[in-house]
Amino acid sequence: MQQVAAQRYGETAVESVNAWRRLVGEARDLPDEQKLARVNAFFNARVSFDDDLLVWRTADYWATPLETLARSAGDCEDFAIAKYMTLRLLGIADERLRLIYVRARIGGANSSVSQAHMVLGYFPSPADEPLILDNLIRDIRPAARRPDLFPVFSFNGDGLWVAGAQQSSADPTARLSRWRDVLERARQEGLAIQP
Repeated sequence: MQQVAAQRYGETAVESVNAWRRLVGEARDLPDEQKLARVNAFFNARVSFDDDLLVWRTADYWATPLETLARSAGDCEDFAIAKYMTLRLLGIADERLRLIYVRARIGGANSSVSQAHMVLGYFPSPADEPLILDNLIRDIRPAARRPDLFPVFSFNGDGLWVAGAQQSSADPTARLSRWRDVLERARQEGLAIQP
């Protein structure tokens, strides 16, 4: 991965990849809650939010963690994907993580302005309320403490769920071409995340 970073993006990307590798090495044996906190803080501090049109010159691009770190910029999907893949590297089971597509009220729960947004949910157990990792706020909060977010659907390597459904309704790689593409690009870069 360091070679790919150097060849494609230069020395700054190599430094970011090395910092990411240190994070993974240092957090590997920590309890899940500490892994979540470190990963959330790492990407929220290291990556600036920017629109895909500015970063990738396309309307909607889902970046790999390497691409996000190399550009030091990304949109909400890029943050969520990088956090998801890093937590998977740290040994958190896929069934505990879901990328959640939401409608977010911009300006708080009472705002009338909303937009599409993606966050990462961590489920301590399948029946538990998820903890939300987000690039909009620094702290990790239970979903109930995020009244500004309205789930639409969620997915991970194992399934795709419509909001409120207990059972997966589809194979996410069959239904979400951007998800399939980002998983394949990550594999080509040397990041093997097993669904």
